[in-house]
Amino acid sequence: MSPSRSTNHDPQGPDPQQQRLLRVCRIGRAQGLKGEVNVYAYTDEPERRFAPDTRLQTKDGQVFTVVSSRRFKQRWIVLFKGVEDRNASEALNGIELYVQADPAEELAQEDAWYPEDLIGLEVRMAPGNSLGEPSGRVVGEVSDVLDGVAQQQLQIRMAAEEGEEEAEGLIPFVEALVPRVDIENGYVAINPPGGLLPGLG
Repeated sequence: MSPSRSTNHDPQGPDPQQQRLLRVCRIGRAQGLKGEVNVYAYTDEPERRFAPDTRLQTKDGQVFTVVSSRRFKQRWIVLFKGVEDRNASEALNGIELYVQADPAEELAQEDAWYPEDLIGLEVRMAPGNSLGEPSGRVVGEVSDVLDGVAQQQLQIRMAAEEGEEEAEGLIPFVEALVPRVDIENGYVAINPPGGLLPGLG
């Protein structure tokens, strides 16, 4: 569902068709009476993405400028330029905001990847994994990257022996469980606890 057009943002924005966008957040319900909104963050850099004067945009080019932000428990509360009352903030509910992607070399330095870069990668057991599986054993491939409550999750299509039914499982995309991502060589290494993925532990 595409968000409706609103006057509560800067009218001009870059053409999103000419750039690669990273999803930063989804705007949720209004917070208070002064235009603040709750946001669900998809980024692991919320302090940077919600800093004052940061410009976020919708996929169709509407630009929202951050005036202020603050963390509250597990969420962020953000005030955008031009959103001055509760009616205006309620109208933004459900809108997803993006930023222009950083250069690929910067992403590599930050150990960051695009979801589409991960899909199709071979899934191998990490060296010294807690299940005692052979290091490098291939157990499946990444079939999707999903947004979880606290972090992204890798959906893994498990390797099946002939005659067995294909199974899929989810593993939180955190360093403790996915200690290595090797795009160049086409694999991720995992260290899951027993019972997390079908057929392991």
